[in-house]
Amino acid sequence: MPCPSRSDELVFFVNGRKVIERNADPEVTLLSFLRKNWILLVRVLARSVFALKLRLAVIMKLMRLTGTKYACGRGGCGACTVMVSKRDPTSQEIRHFSVTACLVPICSLYGAAVTTVEGVGSIKTRLHPVQERIAKSHGTQCGFCAPGMVMSLYTLLRNHPQPSEEHLLEALGGNLCRCTGYRPILASGKTFCLESNGCQQKGTGKCCLDLGEDDSSSLGRKSDICTELFVKEEFQPLDPTQELIFPPELLRMAENPEKRTLTFHGERVTWISPGTFKDLLELKAKYPEAPLILGNTSLGPAMRSKGHFHPILLSPARISELNVVSKTNDGLTIGAGCSLAQVKDILAERVSELPEEKTQTYRALLKHLKSLASQQIRNMASLGGHVISRHSYSDLNPILAVGNATLNLTSEEGTRQIPLSEHFLAGLASADLKPEEVLESVYIPHSQKWEFVSAFRQAQCQQNALPDVNAGMRVLFKEGTDIIEDLSITYGGVGAATVRAHKSCQQLLGRHWDELMLDEACRRLLDEVSIPGWAPGGRVEFKRTLIVSFFFKFYLQVLQELKSLVKPFPVPNNRRYPEISDRFLSALEDFPGTVSQGVQRYQSVDSHQPLQDPVGRPIMHLSGLKHTTGEAEFCDDIPVVDKELCMVLVTSAKAHAKIISIDLSEALEIPGVVDVITAKDIPGTNGTEDDKLLAVDEVLCVGQIICAVVAETDVQAKRAIEKIKITYEELEPIILTIEDAIKHNSFLCPERKLEQGNIEEAFEKVDQIVEGEVHVGGQEHFYMETQTVLVIPKTEDKELDIYVSSQDPAHVQKTVSSTLNIPSNRITCHVKRVGGGFGGKIGRPAVFGAIAAVGALKTGHPIRLVLDREDDMLITGGRHPLFGKYKVGFMNNGRIKALDIECFINGGCTLDDSELVTEFLILKLENAYKIRNLRFRGRACLTNLPSNTAFRGFGFPQGTLVTESCITAVAAKCGLPPEKIREKNMYRTVDKTIYKQAFNPENLIRCWNECLDTSSFHNRRMQVEEFNKKNYWKKRGIAVIPMKFSVGFVATSYHQAAALVHIYTDGSVLVTHGGNELGQGIHTKMLQVASRELKIPMSYLHICETSTATVPNTIATAASIGADTNGRAVQNACQILLKRLEPIIKKNPEGAWEEWIEAAFEQRISLSATGYFRGYKAFMDWEKGEGDPFPYYVYGAACSEVEIDCLTGAHKKIRTDIVMDACCSLNPAIDIGQVEGAFIQGMGLYTTEELKYSPEGVLYSRGPDEYKIPTISDVPEEFNVSLLPSSQTPLTLYSSKGLGESGMFLGSSVFFAITDAVAAARKERDIAEDFTVRSPATPEWVRMACADRFTEMRWSAPQADPQPIALSIERIPIVCLGPVPPQMVKARDPALLHRRNSSG
Repeated sequence: MPCPSRSDELVFFVNGRKVIERNADPEVTLLSFLRKNWILLVRVLARSVFALKLRLAVIMKLMRLTGTKYACGRGGCGACTVMVSKRDPTSQEIRHFSVTACLVPICSLYGAAVTTVEGVGSIKTRLHPVQERIAKSHGTQCGFCAPGMVMSLYTLLRNHPQPSEEHLLEALGGNLCRCTGYRPILASGKTFCLESNGCQQKGTGKCCLDLGEDDSSSLGRKSDICTELFVKEEFQPLDPTQELIFPPELLRMAENPEKRTLTFHGERVTWISPGTFKDLLELKAKYPEAPLILGNTSLGPAMRSKGHFHPILLSPARISELNVVSKTNDGLTIGAGCSLAQVKDILAERVSELPEEKTQTYRALLKHLKSLASQQIRNMASLGGHVISRHSYSDLNPILAVGNATLNLTSEEGTRQIPLSEHFLAGLASADLKPEEVLESVYIPHSQKWEFVSAFRQAQCQQNALPDVNAGMRVLFKEGTDIIEDLSITYGGVGAATVRAHKSCQQLLGRHWDELMLDEACRRLLDEVSIPGWAPGGRVEFKRTLIVSFFFKFYLQVLQELKSLVKPFPVPNNRRYPEISDRFLSALEDFPGTVSQGVQRYQSVDSHQPLQDPVGRPIMHLSGLKHTTGEAEFCDDIPVVDKELCMVLVTSAKAHAKIISIDLSEALEIPGVVDVITAKDIPGTNGTEDDKLLAVDEVLCVGQIICAVVAETDVQAKRAIEKIKITYEELEPIILTIEDAIKHNSFLCPERKLEQGNIEEAFEKVDQIVEGEVHVGGQEHFYMETQTVLVIPKTEDKELDIYVSSQDPAHVQKTVSSTLNIPSNRITCHVKRVGGGFGGKIGRPAVFGAIAAVGALKTGHPIRLVLDREDDMLITGGRHPLFGKYKVGFMNNGRIKALDIECFINGGCTLDDSELVTEFLILKLENAYKIRNLRFRGRACLTNLPSNTAFRGFGFPQGTLVTESCITAVAAKCGLPPEKIREKNMYRTVDKTIYKQAFNPENLIRCWNECLDTSSFHNRRMQVEEFNKKNYWKKRGIAVIPMKFSVGFVATSYHQAAALVHIYTDGSVLVTHGGNELGQGIHTKMLQVASRELKIPMSYLHICETSTATVPNTIATAASIGADTNGRAVQNACQILLKRLEPIIKKNPEGAWEEWIEAAFEQRISLSATGYFRGYKAFMDWEKGEGDPFPYYVYGAACSEVEIDCLTGAHKKIRTDIVMDACCSLNPAIDIGQVEGAFIQGMGLYTTEELKYSPEGVLYSRGPDEYKIPTISDVPEEFNVSLLPSSQTPLTLYSSKGLGESGMFLGSSVFFAITDAVAAARKERDIAEDFTVRSPATPEWVRMACADRFTEMRWSAPQADPQPIALSIERIPIVCLGPVPPQMVKARDPALLHRRNSSG
């Protein structure tokens, strides 16, 4: 079949506008097209030279759709979610579905309508209810994820105008948010839901969640306590009739589909889309090696990250035969082209139609389809692609295999059927497709009476996570008996392919379904399904345990179903069905997904406060509506500048090596490549002696920046870096872990130490002494917006404009100044807003800004540098992993008399902030406890990993976990609950800390007591114990944790701040200050301050950006102090202005604000003022071990309850109650949002976020596939946050406190609840209750800690020693296995064992 040499026209619609692309490139994704498509559209619409100039301007303005964000490039975060609408060829209905634009090739959109966030609504025209409700429910903070959230929810409402809460969880499960903690997003979504599980007492003025144990707390008594952050009744109603219609032209195209083959030629790849099945078979015969592409969810990431390349791609999207579904009396045939979302709907419909005995396989498939990947991926991925990809972790193939599914294949030679067997899954040629064959459909037979099918999976987290192990199991009994007639067991995730335990199953035929069979089955399964050391992701012992744990669950499920199918009856030898203890039945229950509910409590403003005074009120984030409409401009949303070039970084592939040579010749020959920037091009200072911007002679870690390619496009630059040849000479030693660093005496800075009392003497006088270790893993910032900088050189005086996503633009300015050797006054840094920072954008942006500035200076062109997610995670470092050793001496009543803690943190290859983190860690280790004899020591280790840096909490979340673990260990030895030990040792009266700073713990005690009361802790502790007595395989745990968190920097100079306030003659006011908007609402709070001080409405006020040209010498927005200090500066500026206006106001007290301003101008009174705050005093003398290092403390307490599955290690969060001392909150909505977001981020640190490295120092977990931050399903089922009422502090602005970081550590309440549940399981099994504390508490750690007969089972067959594949970060900073393949360590290679839960 001939292929035309020129491309066909690609026709689709975007937001109701027709797009005709005559040069569609198959390698261009919808995301790239939307963000840069004005260039492409000009070809279409600028038809005449006369019209070119005018129409070009209009199209650039209207069609640059940057609301759709780049955040991961793998379809794993949802930031780029858009809605695609197509007419279903079978039902003839319009189908709306959400997709991740980063995976959608534009060539796949022929005949489709795309709706982006800009097409949903705008602040300039009309807001859509979805946009309004997310914003006004305070569901945005940094706002980078908001457009994706809007589009997922919008698509849901297009299909279900009144969705269920289950629909809501499903729709948002693929959208990540690092800021909000999801609770307010869910709250906005629930306003659309048909039913709600919320309080049924609404209208009575009370809520069941408001009641504590005796309703005696101040939160229960106060009449001025508010529980609403928004007023639902003010929302505009949803009107489905007002939505965009499906374009009539596309309807006509669908009714008369194009039958000819469409071809789109790109620069390297040709996309061929046949119009008939016959044409597809001809093309497959002509191009047998060409893959078929539908969803692109497997092929796309492989081509992008693994370097897979296919010059010909065949798209069967228009082949209706691949979407046919047929039902027979024996089974169901589903077209291979059906998406997994469609498969889910098809199976659900069939389950509702057929008797239960016939739908065993269908229900097992449905179970996995609910948790497989995300809604967006399920909408894109096809059944055929998923089956054919044969990923070892496939969730569906094990079930299809045991369900005896058949693959219907077609080629030009005819049709044939092959079983979806272990031979097919292993890729054996005799059981595989021939190159010219196409998978047309999959036949899944009905199950039958006396046949049972089940599915199992365990992953790092409940939703949108690849499984560690999954399984499909089927058993058929001889009718009326428990004798096994047929048995089939298949596992995924345990090898290179899905594994079928055929031999074990055959040996069990004819056996009774009893405990003797169970024991034999477990032994045989472990012998047959041997897991190699190179198994994906390692975790061999955990996976081995899951193999038998899953079978035990299957055994119990089948036993239950057998007992319900017939009454127990006599069998040979007078045997009966084994009885299942009621305590074992909980093993059969999975944890259901539940939409979180809860109450947010805060103190209302004084009744005498003027209505226009916004301080203390839950004001919406200033940019909230712009976030949800996509109109909030982030750094990479800035339009392309004239002659702009793109930069991509080249990083080291070795952890410790000498650079022998760098060959740039091939890279420079690639079309579009302009230059390669190396250290030799730096005119000024190349960083510091120990921390170079660009490596010289030696590299110290994988990911260190060596040079940077500058090209016309990022695609050209990325191709060029693959051509750069770097020769290394490896050096020794390579130090990766804290253990290695201690062994080699490799440290970054001297030890920090604090001591009080006589610790040695105290240890001699105590009743008991306990020693232990604590391991805390590192954490990736995973801000949604990756590191981004745009450097624009001006035409004179070497001036530069730098637009950067940074928490510290002044540091960027200084670094660029020293790097280019030009004065700072020539460099202006601009920060409009930052898409999340968490400490990761304090120091690092200066490095990227400086390198980009060198490129701009050398080429004379503007330079844009936007890191891919993989590079961002590889290069930038994160939270310091910690190894802590403690020795604690105590009396039998639980009173701690002596505590000695030594901590080591993994600083990486350069100093960065590691010395400061060590100091803060030591200063904060005592947390809330008064212990007379203390010794705290800390050191930062020098290793060959990327330098770790500042992260929310700055050492406190790691170090204090050691302290709280000591408390738990003491409680176990004393036989007392941990909360009793905490209470006994807590500060109670005005006292001094270990560093001699005086403080009053009154609010600490109040928070603790309020938390105990509002959480009904003591009642629930008894309920937990009762539950644990009744359940063997499920255990609950509950923990309450106090917190004393110190706010600010340990230096007075770092607390200074400045502001500039202009009043214009029309009365409008422009406020500028030194803080940066990171999502924490600092701009909103500053305008609240200005509004109060100037006594004018917030509508008169505006903040444009943070700029080094308006407020110089600023301090990093960090340490929870930004709103505090900058607010004082804004207050000062406003008070100066108001003082100037006083004579005018006195003269005309009834005048309007505008009249006063006009009069002031006429009287030559300056309407501009600089405000300044000199800062809080703070100092620390380390030689004396004393000082006043912190301005003030934030107190809080959190209570969390969890339930764990002892057989799998999974857990669910039942409830969390937080009480936080905010004193007089400037904005309760923002402050509660900060507490919730920090708590969920901390919960991620302690439960799911695990960094994995190879033994060579290559980071494996470099994206949302491998690195799991909490998702919307991880929010506690009940989540209550209260701000402590009637609390004052005279030191701060309006008696407010900074809450940005403190909530992070409260996430440990979930961790300690999990360890409480684990301890209950171990106690019941007569295992020692004390165990080494490891964070995160992953399913692997939980499962293996709940030791039982399954964890103790051993292979009887001899095993080769497994080579470690993944160093686990839990112990020092690492989890992996086996030598790294060469392709995984080349410069800038993603180095990921890429896995995806579906395929296209």
